[in-house]
Amino acid sequence: MEKNKTVKIGGASAFWGDTNNAAAQLVHSKQIDYLVFDYLAEITMSILAGAKMKNSELGYATDFVKQVAPLLQDIKIQGIKVVSNAGGINPQACREMLLDAAKKANVELNVAVVEGDNLLDQKDTLQALPVKEMETGSSMPENVMSINAYLGASAIESALKEGADVVITGRCVDSAVVLGPLMYEFGWKSTEYDLLAAGSLAGHIIECGAQCTGGNFTDWHLIKDFDNMGFPIVEVQANGDFIVTKPENTGGIISFGSVAEQFLYEIGNPNAYILPDVVCNFTNVTIKEIGVNRVLFSGAKGIAPTSTYKVSATYLSGYRVTVPIIIGGINAVKKAQITADAIIKKTQRMFKENGWSDYTDKKISIIGTEAMYGHNALPVKPREVLLRIVATHNQKEALILLSKEIAQASTGMTPGFTSMLGGRPSVSRSIRLFSFLAPKNSVETVVDVCDKRFEIDNGNEFSNIEDLQDIEIPIQDLQPTDSEVSLLKLAYGRSGDKGDHCNIGIIARQSEYLPYIKNFLTTDRVAKHFAHVLQGDVHCWDVPGIHALNFLLKNSLGGGGMASLNIDPQGKAYAQQLLDIKVPVPSAIAEEIR
Repeated sequence: MEKNKTVKIGGASAFWGDTNNAAAQLVHSKQIDYLVFDYLAEITMSILAGAKMKNSELGYATDFVKQVAPLLQDIKIQGIKVVSNAGGINPQACREMLLDAAKKANVELNVAVVEGDNLLDQKDTLQALPVKEMETGSSMPENVMSINAYLGASAIESALKEGADVVITGRCVDSAVVLGPLMYEFGWKSTEYDLLAAGSLAGHIIECGAQCTGGNFTDWHLIKDFDNMGFPIVEVQANGDFIVTKPENTGGIISFGSVAEQFLYEIGNPNAYILPDVVCNFTNVTIKEIGVNRVLFSGAKGIAPTSTYKVSATYLSGYRVTVPIIIGGINAVKKAQITADAIIKKTQRMFKENGWSDYTDKKISIIGTEAMYGHNALPVKPREVLLRIVATHNQKEALILLSKEIAQASTGMTPGFTSMLGGRPSVSRSIRLFSFLAPKNSVETVVDVCDKRFEIDNGNEFSNIEDLQDIEIPIQDLQPTDSEVSLLKLAYGRSGDKGDHCNIGIIARQSEYLPYIKNFLTTDRVAKHFAHVLQGDVHCWDVPGIHALNFLLKNSLGGGGMASLNIDPQGKAYAQQLLDIKVPVPSAIAEEIR
């Protein structure tokens, strides 16, 4: 290994459906050694499972082949290797389509496949055990569509060792598509946990694409050229330190704030961020701006991983429909509420007449009235609103009836009904998530590359990690606070989902602001602020390396992304709501901010 070797990895996708131009931007920059793509979320797995049921040749992220195919000659000439979890539940089909594209481009490729994450054929065994849901302790339901373990980076490393130019996996933890290449390039051992934690952090920073280059940034007003956002590149050294940057002449920004927000995004406990290869401790990670659009990370630590894989299953649970109606004019809010109540009451009566049960769940929201703010909403009198009705039922026919009966509101209810967005709403299957832990020794991870198939050792050195524990953050004696400013002036913030829980990272803009934020932003105060959505406890951890706090609001998303009827099912706007809160500070700080 070269002493001063640097490995450069570009992140071209944050999810299935991300922009089509990121891969080309990164390849044409001629700045990368690896091109990586992250496509899979829990709901994506269920969509892919449904696609494969209809067509055995589908079940993978088709965007991957479409984006890579036109770039194959450039990729080959530059010696770029490609790693992606685009395989979904049919990685072999994904490989065949890519090889077909390579043949048409007259490019020779060794394409490896990593298998073993798909546990659907073990459904009966798992149900019989029975496995228990991680949060509720319930048993696995019927109507399971997909069951996938979150695999780690070792199989990707092994595939590269065997000469793979492209590695296609099914479900793996997002950061593994970066850690695998780093283990291969630097020869990092599976027991060098500090290095594995650093490599995982590099992967975590770029796994959400442009979210670290200015996307969703608190200071969005500083961003230029949203239409040409730069996608991230990490330049990693053998000791695990890495620089985050982006191609020249692209939009966005790489700054302490933009990458710090992504750093805390959805990691939960920064003392014990559990991944398949390592349990990471990120509390003392430092972030330093070292040039224009260049930020240096260092300080990640790690310990041995746990003896289990996280496994996520998706299952069908009845049906759901979402109805969006625009209502305008005087008293638009009152008219919307009366219309919604009338539609629900009328259909409930019709259900009873047909011998059907009531809705299993329903939610009425009037968007334009600060509906997502709950008790924190400010009084408004809009003259146009979006009435949103979401309902679930065990029978499809019941929701079809609802979707038809809504039309009567245009002529038979309150005035101002202008349109249903998208026309009459369609009824879809309601998909829910069931997550559990499975022993690593029960999962066979197989690499298929260059006409060879071999199994990967899932490790034998493990740590026991206790359940989440709050670290008490003591109140400090500070200067008298005779002024107050919004948290937005003191901190950056970003939020996102972890199942039914919401993670909110708050990073002080200046280290001297943090004590005042800590004293005011207690778990009790955060719980009260989000009382309209919170069903569980609030946890908080100190992140001194970047003078930050990381909050976890348990059971605050109405069941989480696939199951939730909330306006914000993934908590993406929770940090924006919290940044509105007023924080007491000394007049000197208030004056400095002004």
